[in-house]
Amino acid sequence: MSNSSALKVLVVDDSNTIRRSAEIFLKQGGHEVMLAEDGFDALAKINDYQPDLVFCDILMPRLDGYQTCAIIKRNDRFAELPVVMLSSKDGVFDKARGRMVGSEEYLTKPFTKDQLLQAVQQFGTQASGAA
Repeated sequence: MSNSSALKVLVVDDSNTIRRSAEIFLKQGGHEVMLAEDGFDALAKINDYQPDLVFCDILMPRLDGYQTCAIIKRNDRFAELPVVMLSSKDGVFDKARGRMVGSEEYLTKPFTKDQLLQAVQQFGTQASGAA
């Protein structure tokens, strides 16, 4: 994979383990990675860092993944930013709710390196293509 396809990816999860494994997988795929611990942290970093794609955990303290995604999508500057939800539950209801707030995709934890990189390839390039 050449560096021209390197994307800026923000991973939002209150679990240090998940953040670290996502970071390792994404860096192995040649991408730039930024980490956030919760929704508020994520919103500040999206503003500063302007990622191509966001992976966002659903169950987080203070601001959950649905709320975080909804805020991102309501902001005109970031409405096109693809958001992939991460959850340890593989529920139909959760997936539907994720779509309602505008997320592109839903990955169940623990995810594999392939799943993560495939999502980046699929949605990240779509974002940079639209810019």
